Amino acid sequence: MDDNDVITTGVDTPLLNSFVNGAVDYKGRQVLRSKSGYWRSAYFIISVEVAERFAYYGVSSNLITYLTGSLGLSTATAAENVNAWTGTASLLPLVGAFIADAFLGRYLTIIIASLLYILALGLLALSTLLPTNCESVVGASSCSPQLQVILFFFSLYLVAFAQGGHKPCVQAFGADQFDANDPDECRAKSSFFNWWYFGMCVGPTVGIFVLSYIQDNLSWALGFGIPCIVMGFALIVFLLGTRTYRFVEKTEEKSAFARIGHVFAEAARNRRITHSVLSVEEQACGSSHHHASQQFRFLDKALLSPDGSVCSSSEVEEAKSVLRLVPIWASCLAYATIFSQTSTLFTKQGATMDRSIGSSFEIPAATLQSFIGLSIIILIPIYDVVLVPLIRPITKKPSGITMLQRIGTGIFLSIVLMVVAALIETKRLKTAHEHGLIDDPNATVPMKIWWLLPQYLLAGAAEVFTVVGMQEFFYDQVPIELRSIGLALYLSVMGIGNFLSSFLISIVEKTTGGNGKDGWISDNVNRGHIDYFYYLLAGISAGAFVIYIYAAKSYVYNRVKAL
Repeated sequence: MDDNDVITTGVDTPLLNSFVNGAVDYKGRQVLRSKSGYWRSAYFIISVEVAERFAYYGVSSNLITYLTGSLGLSTATAAENVNAWTGTASLLPLVGAFIADAFLGRYLTIIIASLLYILALGLLALSTLLPTNCESVVGASSCSPQLQVILFFFSLYLVAFAQGGHKPCVQAFGADQFDANDPDECRAKSSFFNWWYFGMCVGPTVGIFVLSYIQDNLSWALGFGIPCIVMGFALIVFLLGTRTYRFVEKTEEKSAFARIGHVFAEAARNRRITHSVLSVEEQACGSSHHHASQQFRFLDKALLSPDGSVCSSSEVEEAKSVLRLVPIWASCLAYATIFSQTSTLFTKQGATMDRSIGSSFEIPAATLQSFIGLSIIILIPIYDVVLVPLIRPITKKPSGITMLQRIGTGIFLSIVLMVVAALIETKRLKTAHEHGLIDDPNATVPMKIWWLLPQYLLAGAAEVFTVVGMQEFFYDQVPIELRSIGLALYLSVMGIGNFLSSFLISIVEKTTGGNGKDGWISDNVNRGHIDYFYYLLAGISAGAFVIYIYAAKSYVYNRVKAL
């Protein structure tokens, strides 16, 4: 039967539930529920994300080794370059999401971003094949030919730009395949975000283990070339699913960007209207949601102007729904600042501890980062298959707990994580002092590195709640046309958290050290007090948690129309 045929019940009445309202196929035709979207489409899209994360972490996880080795940069310069690139990569999804939601659409943006990804990774592999003279140059800031340096960094930032368009659009497009108006698909959509993050952790875990070994022991060209090939296959897989995908039906209405921008422009233009005049206008307008958004009353100035009505009440409420996200977004920044320690100070702790396994093998300190991904891989199926079905009959909610409750649970776990990390660091410092090792930064403290395992496992558990919760929340609570932007907002939380962490470390270093005095964060960690810094982070996060609770309790969910 052709997709355009009408299903009937033996008479001429179509089964209305056979079609998905507001969704069309790749040719713009109305889609049948039984032949489109749902898990049949989501599997294609999740596979693409696994490949993309494999490629991204295959580049990022060992980047500093290539910069200090093959390119011959100093450690400080290499670290600055890695931080700048990581921060840029975390913020670029805002640009990619804007392009997708305002102009190209998610499907086309994913294809273009994938092609750019493949090109960037190919150029990255090519740049490693250019000859270098690092062995003959000692102490230079860079010993590579200028062409190689230019090509490498151009390719590297092209990777960042490509993932900026790829990441928010793929996830939003995947969630678009579930109809929130259908009870079964609504429950499945919540489950989709869990399994999506499961795939996001599988990709990096495999990428870090496999590609780091290839890059260190075989070839950098092969280490960057394999992600290029994987992304090529991922694009083919994505295209194979085209016939099953659901696309948001285009309407003749103004775009969400235009509507929301219009509201803010009119509110700003009329900001000088007196309170008494505004009150008369509000009574004439009769906005039904006015009292639910008292904190954003200034936007009501856009409802009417001296020349007559300029913005509808629905447009004003839409703008308010976007503004309501800001307190939630801001109160999650402390969590992101804590999470950034897992790849920096946690590793610094581990490097001083006993990392031996058996009599001859010693594990790298950074290896423990993989336990974050492994804990997520274990916990997500437990959460989705065991916990949610147990909680659902009690709360009467398809997802078990609300999105904001899930985020808050993860933030609380991150506070516990910092306290545990501080206590373990205090024990490590005490052990170093008891054995007279505080003046020897290169000495191995007789304390097994596995003492750090609880803080890594707690980091994974916090991610299962906060990060997955943020993904679903920022997707669900923005207008349909802006869902890529919504997911980019979650990514920006993590990116800005990295910048805030660097800023906070710099402030602590200057205020607690200097003039020959060892501060909390010292080159000799045995003379420093990273535990004090962890307690500071726990305190900041606790304060942010209180703000989050207030923001969450006063938040009014925006029941946007689903696909």
